[in-house]
Amino acid sequence: MGDMLRPKPTVLPDSALVPDRNIVKPPPTKFTHELIREQPYYYIRPQQAAPPDGSFAAGTRLKLLADEGEAMCQVVDCRGLSVVTASKGLRPLRTGTRRKRARRKG
Repeated sequence: MGDMLRPKPTVLPDSALVPDRNIVKPPPTKFTHELIREQPYYYIRPQQAAPPDGSFAAGTRLKLLADEGEAMCQVVDCRGLSVVTASKGLRPLRTGTRRKRARRKG
């Protein structure tokens, strides 16, 4: 048998870990909003021009946890990742209820 080549193991820095305070267990199964475009998220409310901790793809479904009418809001995704992102990029999901139309007679 031939030798196997393996990459050299590396240890990721602590900054690669998601803080425990940003994990919701169990993750939500119902969502209230979706993103209308790709946008960044932050583990804590950003101070000035801080770099984002990651980004969500357009169409990501989220559960809105807190929105105080400001530019940023607290959301959680299907993995249980609880973060702060821009409110303006969220669109409410339609609920499962439909309005019934009244039928016209004759």
